[in-house]
Amino acid sequence: MPVRFPIPKLENDLLLRAANGLAVERVPVWMMRQAGRTDPAYRKIRERDGRPLEQLFRNVQQSIEISLLPQRIEVDAIIMFQDILTPLAPVGAEFRFTPGPTLEAPIRTTVQVQALRPLNPQQDIPHVGEILQGIQARLGGALPVLGFAGAPVTLAFFMIAGQSPTRQIPDVLRFFSEAPKLVQTLLDYLTNFTIDYLHYQIDSGAHAVQVFESMADVLPRELYEQFALPTHERIFAALPKTTPAILFAKECSDLELLLQSGAPILSVGSCVDLADARSKAPDRIFQGNVDSQLLANGTPEAVTEAIEHCLAQTGGRNHILNLNHGLLERTPFEQVMHFVNTAKTLGAAHSET
Repeated sequence: MPVRFPIPKLENDLLLRAANGLAVERVPVWMMRQAGRTDPAYRKIRERDGRPLEQLFRNVQQSIEISLLPQRIEVDAIIMFQDILTPLAPVGAEFRFTPGPTLEAPIRTTVQVQALRPLNPQQDIPHVGEILQGIQARLGGALPVLGFAGAPVTLAFFMIAGQSPTRQIPDVLRFFSEAPKLVQTLLDYLTNFTIDYLHYQIDSGAHAVQVFESMADVLPRELYEQFALPTHERIFAALPKTTPAILFAKECSDLELLLQSGAPILSVGSCVDLADARSKAPDRIFQGNVDSQLLANGTPEAVTEAIEHCLAQTGGRNHILNLNHGLLERTPFEQVMHFVNTAKTLGAAHSET
């Protein structure tokens, strides 16, 4: 099979080979939010540092250290420690963490959208490039490095709510329905913004990038088609064809919409049957989809069973093992290690070589 995405010389290139649809001796594994939250080493850093998160994100050396913490549990990729809201600060929409993200002036008018400045990543957020380059230097070719960005609709949810939108979902959805022109203007801006941001990360050394549509599970199909899908299509069409790109659409069960995005790799929720997805799109790469709630609340035996089921659905081919969403803060770190260790053992048993 021809290699679609060039594979640099790495000690562990499992993820990049899987991204190419190549046979691997073991299904690669990493986790969303693997850097932070559940890791006691991260919590010690936070206690010692004490600064608000938005300041910690800008600290290059500290962010590199945190990004690299999961290396000790032998994941197959390192994702940089940042937040999807990071690049909004220099364009006029800075979120401060108190401790959750808050925006002083939530988006309500077209004038506010028009006042947002174009993003110049090299000038506005050089620390992101320095973090990616620093992670690469510290890894010394051991593992691939992942970059990421929030999807435009997800960023819009935060900007309209002025905070984490979890408790304001009905209000934001109503805003989308009642002010579609304003929302579309914002999404057009954020789509260009996201494309520029991801290009910068790739130019700074990210081996692959992921787009987080973290509000996909609350979007009715008609709003997803109207607002989210066009941004996905534009973003993945604009990214370099030599870089693996992943769409994460949180618990979106509509495989047809996901496939239309153009993303070569789809990170799917536990609501998606991987065997069915693979049968419908045999050439697409799938990522996921063990339920993160199981790691937080289930027994080790339940986690093992879920991994076994997940791997059996794909047969170990065209698959990157991950969760259906990011690690939950209350997840015992022992369960995180169990997930990785078990994934590696079972992943080898299911792989096609």
